[in-house]
Amino acid sequence: MQVNTSRPPTTLERRQQILELLDEHGRLSLVDLAGRFGISEMTVRRDLDALERDSAVTRVRGGVIAVASRSSEPPYALRIARNGPAKQRIALAAAALIRDGETIALDAGSTVLALADALADRRNLTVVTPNLRAAWVLADNPDLRVIVTGGLVRPGERALNGVFSERAFEDLLCDTFFMGVGGVDPEAGFTEYTLDGTRTKQAALRSARRRVVVADGSKLGKIAFVRVTPIDGADTLITDAEADPAVVTRLRETGLEVICA
Repeated sequence: MQVNTSRPPTTLERRQQILELLDEHGRLSLVDLAGRFGISEMTVRRDLDALERDSAVTRVRGGVIAVASRSSEPPYALRIARNGPAKQRIALAAAALIRDGETIALDAGSTVLALADALADRRNLTVVTPNLRAAWVLADNPDLRVIVTGGLVRPGERALNGVFSERAFEDLLCDTFFMGVGGVDPEAGFTEYTLDGTRTKQAALRSARRRVVVADGSKLGKIAFVRVTPIDGADTLITDAEADPAVVTRLRETGLEVICA
């Protein structure tokens, strides 16, 4: 990965780039990071301390290593800034599947939030969501009916999980559920990082006639901590054109419809 030097990155962009470098190399030194970004080692230490507090990296003597645990999810502020153009293309492709008059369920996550943005001016839709960020985007459109599930708020993500969220989906029947995930693998299926979030997704899957997963190419081939559903538990995957072609082929061989936006 080459660090963009056309302008100094913001703190958030720099920390995102550190995570991307760790994805490539597994381990980085303070000296290396300071040189790559043209900043002091003290500034690098502050970045690494912040990432470690968010359980995104593990500090070691003289540097940092990638978090190996499949239960460790990158902080939401970093995820929402990652792969923005790809998420927007995925969102537009997903929005094109929705017909007026449908009842849809929107999951938590940054890619689904991009879908909410794409639906902000639509009419005659009912939207059920545990995603407070998505609800906020849609709430002022009088031509949409927005239903928030209730539940315990997950900080950062601002997603609602727990028994109240699960019960809401047990009592509602939706046309389409748009689900975000932490990983997509032909053998492991669709996986996520948290148990509570997984239970809410599973309840929403049971409530919907059509199940669409939205995930940018960085999620393909990855396996997170908890299996949400096997590959045949979804009807369609919408990803981006940068997704690994070999993984896309293997997914299609399972019978899953894959749309590359």
